Amino acid sequence: MNRAEDGDAHGDRVIAAARRWIGTPYRHQASLKGIGCDCLGLVRSVFAEITGKAAEAPPPYQPDWAERSGVDRLMQAARAHCGEPVPSDEIRPGDIVLFRWRAGVAAKHAGILSGPDHFIHAYEPAGVIESALVPSWRRRIAVVHRMPDPAQEPSDS
Repeated sequence: MNRAEDGDAHGDRVIAAARRWIGTPYRHQASLKGIGCDCLGLVRSVFAEITGKAAEAPPPYQPDWAERSGVDRLMQAARAHCGEPVPSDEIRPGDIVLFRWRAGVAAKHAGILSGPDHFIHAYEPAGVIESALVPSWRRRIAVVHRMPDPAQEPSDS
């Protein structure tokens, strides 16, 4: 299997894991499949399922955390757990996409690309849904990161 096929299989696993959350109601700062989650809870839970590593739990946060803090915590966490951002010409399904609502503010929303023009995210008041990546979403993309693939990580032996 070549590298592109390995990447496609990994992306398929990520998308399948994310799709199992569809229909979960939106609940701020939650991460329980079928019970409730927000966008961060969805991405953190899929990350844990795929990588076998739980990302640290964030401290309590208000819905307006990004506007109040002035720190781009979501982008910092994505880089710490997923490495460098993916160049725009290498983006593929299964990647994590971060959005900012307007220029100059911290990224505040996250989802998982499920195709070239769709993504899965937890969105108030809809819950976890698969949405079209229409121009109004696409122009808000701040950065894209690849979900780590444990099969591609070097072993410690």
